Amino acid sequence: MGVDFSKTFIQAAQLLARRGSLRFRLKLEGTISRPATVKVPAGKFRKRVRFQSADALRLPPLGKFDLVLAANLVDRVKDPKKLLQKVLPGLVRPGGLLLLTSPYTWSEEFTPRSRWLRESFSAIRKILSLHFRLLRRQDIPFLLREHRRKFQLSFADASVWQRLSA
Repeated sequence: MGVDFSKTFIQAAQLLARRGSLRFRLKLEGTISRPATVKVPAGKFRKRVRFQSADALRLPPLGKFDLVLAANLVDRVKDPKKLLQKVLPGLVRPGGLLLLTSPYTWSEEFTPRSRWLRESFSAIRKILSLHFRLLRRQDIPFLLREHRRKFQLSFADASVWQRLSA
């Protein structure tokens, strides 16, 4: 199950899963672009995956999972504490894993300043330790392409947590 707030992202993921490839315009510079195609390997997994647009703080019933990936999410919701205290623990089965990644790019566009987590990882660790055990933490580089000559290099703080038994 893949969930994202962006309906555009979800529609693209659904098309990619259904067709196995997706054509798009790759920006080169200014208004210049060229056609490009992204492909995913053939296989049964494409028929098994589902995608849904939803607000992470108001999810429909999804069930519990062995692995939940919350990528670039904690600093993009209106209430990060609610996400960490209620939403994520409710999605992971006992013994299951939570993979949390974030560059902690706090912005009032997404989260009121009063709800930003100061010393982000320390705050996250304190909240998650009620339901999870930290297994591993490391920096993960990621590269965002704006056009063929401009890229943004960032480092996400990635941590793996195991859900404690109830």
